[in-house]
Amino acid sequence: MADGDRQLLGERRSFGPFALLPAERLLTRDGVPVEIGGRSFDLLVVLTEQPGQILSKRDLLKRVWPDVVVEDGSLRFHMAGLRKLLGEGTDGARYIATQVGVGYAFVAPVAVQGPETGQTVKPTPGPIAPTHNIPPRLPHLIGRTEDLALLQERVVDTPLFTIVGAGGVGKTSLAIEIGHALAPQFANRVAFVDFSMLENPGLVRPMIAGAMGLTVQSDDPLAVILGHLRDQSFLLLLDNCEHLIAPTAELVEHIIDAAPQVRILATSREPLRVRGEHVHRLDALGYPDDAQALTLAELRSYPAIELFLERASAADSLFQVDEGDARLIGDLCARLGGMALPIELAAVRAATHGLEATARQLGERFSLMWPGRRTALPRQQTLQATLDWSHDLLSDVERIVLERLAIFVGPFSIDAALAVVADALVGADDIATAVDQLAAKSLIVPNRMRGAGTYRLLEMTRAHGRQHLLARGQSDFHANAQRHAAYYLAELEALLAQEDDVLQDQRPLRQQLGNIRSALDLAFGDNGDRRIAVRLAAASAPVFLNLSHLIECRNWCSRALGEMVDSERGTAIELELQGALAIALMFTRGNRPEAGKALDRALEIARLLEDRWSELRILGRLHIFHERIGEYQVAMDHAARAIQVAEAVGEDEAIGVAYSLSGISHHLAGNQIQARTDLEMSLTHAPQSLRSQTVRYGFDHRNRSIIALARTLWLTGDEQRAKVLARQAVEEAATLNHPVTLCIALIWSLSIHSWMMDFAAAEETLATFADCAEANALGPYIAAASGFAGEFAILRGKAGCDALTAIEQCLVRLRTARYDLLTTPFSIALAQGMMLDTRFTEAGNVIDATIRQCEANGEQCLMPELLRIKSRIAMALLDNATATSFLDRAMSLAQRQGAVAWKLRAADDLAAF
Repeated sequence: MADGDRQLLGERRSFGPFALLPAERLLTRDGVPVEIGGRSFDLLVVLTEQPGQILSKRDLLKRVWPDVVVEDGSLRFHMAGLRKLLGEGTDGARYIATQVGVGYAFVAPVAVQGPETGQTVKPTPGPIAPTHNIPPRLPHLIGRTEDLALLQERVVDTPLFTIVGAGGVGKTSLAIEIGHALAPQFANRVAFVDFSMLENPGLVRPMIAGAMGLTVQSDDPLAVILGHLRDQSFLLLLDNCEHLIAPTAELVEHIIDAAPQVRILATSREPLRVRGEHVHRLDALGYPDDAQALTLAELRSYPAIELFLERASAADSLFQVDEGDARLIGDLCARLGGMALPIELAAVRAATHGLEATARQLGERFSLMWPGRRTALPRQQTLQATLDWSHDLLSDVERIVLERLAIFVGPFSIDAALAVVADALVGADDIATAVDQLAAKSLIVPNRMRGAGTYRLLEMTRAHGRQHLLARGQSDFHANAQRHAAYYLAELEALLAQEDDVLQDQRPLRQQLGNIRSALDLAFGDNGDRRIAVRLAAASAPVFLNLSHLIECRNWCSRALGEMVDSERGTAIELELQGALAIALMFTRGNRPEAGKALDRALEIARLLEDRWSELRILGRLHIFHERIGEYQVAMDHAARAIQVAEAVGEDEAIGVAYSLSGISHHLAGNQIQARTDLEMSLTHAPQSLRSQTVRYGFDHRNRSIIALARTLWLTGDEQRAKVLARQAVEEAATLNHPVTLCIALIWSLSIHSWMMDFAAAEETLATFADCAEANALGPYIAAASGFAGEFAILRGKAGCDALTAIEQCLVRLRTARYDLLTTPFSIALAQGMMLDTRFTEAGNVIDATIRQCEANGEQCLMPELLRIKSRIAMALLDNATATSFLDRAMSLAQRQGAVAWKLRAADDLAAF
């Protein structure tokens, strides 16, 4: 017997109401045997071996069909049957997930009972992504052994644990250590969110989505977050929550309620006070009450002293202590209350200026602060004393530099420091020297995650520095803020002047979001510079679009346009603001008139400036806007103008974009011959898809051309190539990490599957489409998913109230969102469902209304099919003459359009008379 067979003998795998016994080849539901085919059973065995892991199609085929050569279609067929057998989707049940272009994963929790011990083990699901974003752990976390052991054990079984303690006690270091320790148990499904970079409470949800690596294309980041977390285990580390306590607490409750497998570890100076919260109060590091009575070895055993010695030795490798020094350090640690951060600051100071001098100075400053503000927590008093003491011990130049560096929110480079800090009082050389000294004293620290030459202030140090900067007077503070905004304006404008490839990598952009947001806030503030503010909003819009922070983009663009002076109107700045505002409105609020108005204004400016590239970019956005709201002739006019502009530009990319618009317009207008010519022209010239270009245009033109050509090829009779291109479009769209582009590819792939009656492929694609739409809160696409589900049920001959209701509700939601692109095919499906229910008069009314709408707006692609359905209704009503007339019209129109597929369908119906 093989080892693998020995291991399976007697093994029992349980998930939901099911139990799988591989050795007995038995599947039960609630204890009752379930009939299942051999191949489907083998598939289930393989999938449940590694729950959560994505298994490639090739691996599955090799495991289930080891001695037979089969096609992907067989795998899809059996996978669809297995999903149906398990009741996928019933009461929210999810068992098998599809990773487009990769394979499948079993996503339900699986409990495995071994044959010998009977012990139940829950295998850890596979990772969503190969890496997490937890910052590097400390080489040695001192004095937290018991805290670490307790939290490691309890966090995995507790929805929310909050580490509560005073500022500087070491909450973040402990959370980072726990994150690294638990990451394997969560298969690297871990996201670290540093709220110290955030000042605006309204951005808590987008920041969490960004830390999770999610793309938010909607007005509701929470829906996107829950869409990704709802059915899987995940560890969220929320750091520095105290200044955002209300919005954070609200969000945490939503996650706990909707995602039972998620675990949240938060750090804060106070509890979140939400349901189910467990609080771990992090005490200060242990220190001796009476250091004078202890030996050197005994003193070294205290964590506070151990931390002091380690940090001092790191600052000066020659730092040595004897028993007397250790007792002095013990007294010093006691005065600092065992707080980690003040101890580290004091240790670095001692390594630089001597232990006795440091202890003396600390005692002097500490004694002055201790009696004050009796209502504050002692540790807060100690921390304030330490920060004030550290600030007072700096030289005048170091003090000015530290205060001015406090304007940064997040990482900053030495170049940024020089540009923002320098003025007539402080020169570049002084700043560079001061930065080195401040880093040596741990008041600013090199950020190892951001690369060499990059620094960051701790949150408390930044807040303390800003307080002192404001104390110097409003003029000093606002001059500093203006230099900060000017620096990031120059950086962004220089960045956008480079090739699009610089926007391909999102990581550097994400790291500077805190500084960009802070610069915008201050520039638009009461004493800000409106000229800089408006330009900064325009320069930051592409960054927000790239990172899919569409709500922020919309808000800043609206504000900038409202405060723009007359001299700025009609400029490239207004062009950028109007274009970005429009695309953000389309994806967050639907195809509202204000989005079209913004696009019209952007187009007007582009023409006035004779900026052909911008004109082409805006024409592309106008084209999809008018296509979505059902104004097909307007969209056709924009496509025709795009060709003129592209020919004037004379570059392949421009030609590719323009003929993509033209081909899609002709396809929807029913001219499949011209559509095929234009779309093939587009793909001949279009460069390889890049995410930066996708974001620049708002969607990916090349990918849209591929899927449109696939539909056109099916209509013109080239079924095999249509299938190949449809698969290619979906696979390429999945690699772009752009949900809207992927949904466009999936939607039009679904139409091809429905036309071909390929239900196995349709169900697989629909599952992926629904997951993508829901995870990214794309409202119209969520509505469309329910419509497709109803359509496929009707095409299978299963009308029923549920299918008809799903389509009717879908049509209402799509029309409310002014998303009319899908209303015609769903109206056809609705009429077909009514016919199955013998509601022929109602079906005729639906088809008549749809025909009138298509004749009014120029949508002719599905007109032959509408006429064929009209004929079938007449036939059902025993009006054969009328039925024949409609079929003749359908075939004649299909012939003129080049729609071979529609003509063949009509001919088959005519032959059946």
